[in-house]
Amino acid sequence: MIAAGLPFRLNTFLVKAIALTLLLAATLAQATEVEGVRLWRAPDHTRLVFDLDGPAEHKLFTLSNPHRVVIDISGAKLRASTDDLSLSDTPIAGVRHAVQNKRDLRVVLDLKQAVNPRSFALRRHEDMPDRLVVDLHDRDRVEEKTIEQVQVSGERKIVVAIDAGHGGEDPGALGPGGVREKDVVLAIARNLHKAVDRVPGFSAKLVRTGDYYIPLRGRVKKGREMRADLFVSIHADAFTRKEARGAGVYVVSSRGATSETARYLAQRENESDLIGGVGSLSLNDKDDTLVGVLLDLSMTATMSASLDIGSSVLQSLGSFTHLHKKKVEQANFSVLRNPDVPSILIETGFITNPQEARRLRDPSFQKRMAEKLSEGIVAHFKARPPAGSWLASNGGAGREHTIARGDTLSGIAARYNVSVADLKKVNGMATSMIRVGQKLMIPSG
Repeated sequence: MIAAGLPFRLNTFLVKAIALTLLLAATLAQATEVEGVRLWRAPDHTRLVFDLDGPAEHKLFTLSNPHRVVIDISGAKLRASTDDLSLSDTPIAGVRHAVQNKRDLRVVLDLKQAVNPRSFALRRHEDMPDRLVVDLHDRDRVEEKTIEQVQVSGERKIVVAIDAGHGGEDPGALGPGGVREKDVVLAIARNLHKAVDRVPGFSAKLVRTGDYYIPLRGRVKKGREMRADLFVSIHADAFTRKEARGAGVYVVSSRGATSETARYLAQRENESDLIGGVGSLSLNDKDDTLVGVLLDLSMTATMSASLDIGSSVLQSLGSFTHLHKKKVEQANFSVLRNPDVPSILIETGFITNPQEARRLRDPSFQKRMAEKLSEGIVAHFKARPPAGSWLASNGGAGREHTIARGDTLSGIAARYNVSVADLKKVNGMATSMIRVGQKLMIPSG
């Protein structure tokens, strides 16, 4: 009972304090519910995501003999099942859970081998709930060796890093009929990988090989680790108006380059390979002003090369599908901010347009889109083969033949005194099918 003799203001304070205490007690009594548990496997880590109906505190620690990861979620209850999680290709042997301290949820991950765990919380965003993310990074992973893989008879291949946008818990844009951007772009990326990789002098590498998420800066870093000559990011547009349609090609804007210079300077100690990417020049003994100037010069040259490649790709796309804009556009895409690797972002169409959504989910369209992307990329590098590459030593653009009505592959081969097999190989052809207007590179005799 509140004392009658207390001043009115003190009485008011006590009433508010009691009300707040009761409110806190009621809040604590309502446990946070874990509504879903999802898992994705990436080449170097496993991601476990807990979907929550509200924010919650958590703690994570590891135990050995045997190896385990323990996650304590304060005041939580598990409403979802963990029985359906696919653990076969992960370091997780099993998942257990129990009530800890009569109110907290304890989840125990029994492991097949030791991992380096990392956890963080994500607040509710648009359609995504509050989430607790646990990443289990593989230990003693052997890094991919790329130097030997890009050699052809002592001369290097042109490496194209292909990045399928989104993935894992990030579906990207959603179209009618449940079509998801992450699925469409991965299919196109895989087709592009095949198309580029079969062209002599080229080596294609997928940044994302499956359904998992890679942070934007992680994608850029992977492209650099692959020693890429070109970074291609594949996406599918979404817009508020369903009638918006057409493919597009983007490169980074100069404003993005300027902000990235500041970012690179701040992270120089943590990302020494990034600074070392400015040609073969070591920047360790240079002051910050000079480093900034060198990065600006590198970024300017990289943007120029990106625009050239983007124009070649846009021209190739324009012969196959409707273009949203008939010129290469520049925008502040984080995944394109790379000071030393030319980078382009392809919007393959508007997934929010019903007609284009149907095309984007069609495997034949996905393959044709990839082939036209490959033609644009290859055409650029054949016209401007990098020094020291196999392409530069084998004639670059070489002779070219435009298919006319009545032409056959065997007839073209006989005309230029080359074999059909060599003709198909140098043009990356899986079959002998040709079409009027198609341009073929003629190999050296």
